[in-house]
Amino acid sequence: MAKTRINVSLDQDLADFAKTIAAENRTTIADIFTQYLLALKRKTEGKEVEQFLSDPAFQQAMETVAIKLKNGDARWHSYADLFGE
Repeated sequence: MAKTRINVSLDQDLADFAKTIAAENRTTIADIFTQYLLALKRKTEGKEVEQFLSDPAFQQAMETVAIKLKNGDARWHSYADLFGE
């Protein structure tokens, strides 16, 4: 499938975290986004989802976010709310 480019702006702390997670799992940030969105798409279509990253905390975080987004329970926060700046 052909790929397209999407620009995403992240807070610096979150970007640094994404880089660390990608390095620890020997992958790229683009692959993390792709796998997360693919997993979310498959879950909404009722298909099986295989684990992407070996870190159980990442898998749990993905599942938690997917559930909150599906239920409409996601709470959006500003950078200042999260980091007090």
